[in-house]
Amino acid sequence: MSVYKKNGRDTYSYDFEIRGRRFSGNTGATSKREAKRFEDAQKEIERAKLAEEAKFFAPTMTFEIASSRYWLEVGQHHKNADTTIANLEWLRNAIGRNTEMESLTDSIVASLVAKRRGERVRRHGKNGKLHLGKLIEPATVNRTCTQPLREIYLRARDVWKIKVADIDFGRHMLDERQERVREATPDEEDAILGELSRGYDKAVRFAFLTGCRRMEILGLEWSMVDFFSRNFKVMGKGGKERVIPMSEEIFRLLWEEKDHHTIKVFTFEARRTRKKEKLERGKRYPLTESGLKSAMRRAVPKAGVENFRFHDTRHTAATRVLRKSNLRVAQLLLGHSDVKTTTKYAHALNDDIRAALDAASRPTTTPTNEGSEESKHMNNKGEKR
Repeated sequence: MSVYKKNGRDTYSYDFEIRGRRFSGNTGATSKREAKRFEDAQKEIERAKLAEEAKFFAPTMTFEIASSRYWLEVGQHHKNADTTIANLEWLRNAIGRNTEMESLTDSIVASLVAKRRGERVRRHGKNGKLHLGKLIEPATVNRTCTQPLREIYLRARDVWKIKVADIDFGRHMLDERQERVREATPDEEDAILGELSRGYDKAVRFAFLTGCRRMEILGLEWSMVDFFSRNFKVMGKGGKERVIPMSEEIFRLLWEEKDHHTIKVFTFEARRTRKKEKLERGKRYPLTESGLKSAMRRAVPKAGVENFRFHDTRHTAATRVLRKSNLRVAQLLLGHSDVKTTTKYAHALNDDIRAALDAASRPTTTPTNEGSEESKHMNNKGEKR
């Protein structure tokens, strides 16, 4: 049974079964989407509890128990825990909940990778209808299938000391397409910003100036901004914190935003009153991921800019900084743990070297000898007098 509303209740309830046991309760959510997310998380919690009980009695371990223990010990602490839930559920259905961990082999992993690779991107249109797009990227296969399975396998083998088959996961990781580096020209940047307003323009301009990721920008709070020391800190991938100094332009941009909201730095001004969404026209509210995505999706084509995504603001900032400094500075700005990740921006250095070589090259035209000291001692035939 999916989430549902009881008569006279404003909030959704849940009711589900796991291995013959029934679980029910109130989600506390008024929207069906939030209620479903609550139910999914509750399922993982109950599976984890059952897994804890089962580990004391079962001499072997099924994949369902292993994946539930992984969720309890690791997955629920992931920043994108909802994505982890979806990945674990896909693996359970594809592998089989009662499949023993010892039965997993290279052959089974290969078939899982092939199955995931053959799936298509799923999108819901405005009418709610499901549309299937292009085949998912190799990087998505690695992140959502092979890598999560590998983490569960290694934890079962090395931490829980469960007997498992010998699997070479390195052979199952797909080659990923190298990330492109798309740098916006100043004119393209101005054109995109010209199509944004109500606070979205400030957030995107900040992205161009700092190279921060979308979620780092949306998560920026005033407690993380220090105008006195002229720096701010962001929470990057994996909960890693980094401090970024403010340029004069970054300082001015943040200073202009400081009175809009007590907690969040980047906000938008509501265009109209929407009771359902609890928005009041003219008031400011924190930017959301979906709102920022939609704003950019509309602004880029209107600006006449092609092949440009929000993440390309990060590429643009990195390339510009690299031209004025070095790889180490760009690495610190972007928060890369390994400088090898930053080397994809090395083309900026190559361009500068090429320009310097062009500037230093000898002229291709032969200079005249008129007026030179040597020419005064040469006759018309070019011989010394």
